[in-house]
Amino acid sequence: MTKAELCKKISAKTGCDAQTILAVVESLMVEVKESLEKGENVYLRGFGSFIVKQRAEKTTRNISKNTTIIIPAHNIPAFKPSKELVKLVNKLED
Repeated sequence: MTKAELCKKISAKTGCDAQTILAVVESLMVEVKESLEKGENVYLRGFGSFIVKQRAEKTTRNISKNTTIIIPAHNIPAFKPSKELVKLVNKLED
């Protein structure tokens, strides 16, 4: 599902116009990005958490050039689904 499709579905369910819904969805995404940029996690009960994970420094090998590369420690964004969301998705397998 794309952002446009999501906005259309929300618009149909709420009765609000699609432009308003698009603005709300965009604002949500901007706020999540800004919070993660500051190192703050975002918790949405019943849905999941947008978190910042810290990766340790590691050493890898470039096989083609036969060299060692050191990848420095860095942060990455991640999503951790709630238990409720995991249960809903797992019902699809049954």
